[in-house]
Amino acid sequence: MKTRFLQAFLVSVLIIACGFWFTGCCCCKKQATKEPAQTVKPEAKNQQTSEQKPQQSAQPTTQVKQEGMTQTKKEDDGGWEPMFDGQTLYGWEVINYPGKGEVTVKDGQIILGMGYMTGIRWTNEPPHMNYEVEYEAMRVDSTDFFGSLTFLVNTNPCTFILGGWGGGTVGISSLDDMDASENETSKFMNFENGKWYKVRVRVTESKIQVWINNEKIIDVVHKGRKVSLRPGDIELSAPFGFSTWSTTGALRNIRIRKVSGPE
Repeated sequence: MKTRFLQAFLVSVLIIACGFWFTGCCCCKKQATKEPAQTVKPEAKNQQTSEQKPQQSAQPTTQVKQEGMTQTKKEDDGGWEPMFDGQTLYGWEVINYPGKGEVTVKDGQIILGMGYMTGIRWTNEPPHMNYEVEYEAMRVDSTDFFGSLTFLVNTNPCTFILGGWGGGTVGISSLDDMDASENETSKFMNFENGKWYKVRVRVTESKIQVWINNEKIIDVVHKGRKVSLRPGDIELSAPFGFSTWSTTGALRNIRIRKVSGPE
């Protein structure tokens, strides 16, 4: 009996030991099959990086477009240069007319206040030939000239009168010693208080030309003629300036550019 019991016990121990050995081998096999799958992750990262590279190459195209827009804007401005910054009298000085009114800057405008004569003069080197000046002027109050421009024809100053002699005369003072009420540039126009008028004065080697609201009103040959200022206080506006007479006037959008000849 003892021998049989001992044999049964040994058989049981042997069966249990074989069971442990078989379980350990299965676990080792499962771990071995999982390890190769870990090598796939680096490849996925490399694919993602290569897909992002083409997106970075789009930046130079945007830069080229921006440069093109800047060049177009430069070409479209027509060569105009501003003479008034809309905020200060930088580049200008108040003319010391006897009985002058107050000069102020407000809402992007230069206000030439009521006085016997009121005006401003350009403090930098003025243009002499082959140029044009454009500005907007408004008679705020009263009935006489409200945005007259003194300018140079070569070295000789003269004045474009805007709404003088009772409020409606325009012309050049002076040609051959005849002022704007006497020479062939004299015209009568109706100017309304509180209304803006765009003026463009063009000076070339042969002509003086003037437009009001894009309508040409003066086209006169100055070559071979005496160009001068009308004697009087207006001479203080030389060589380049704006004046009013017994009137409150306003100016804005003053600019200048070079030209090659008559238009």
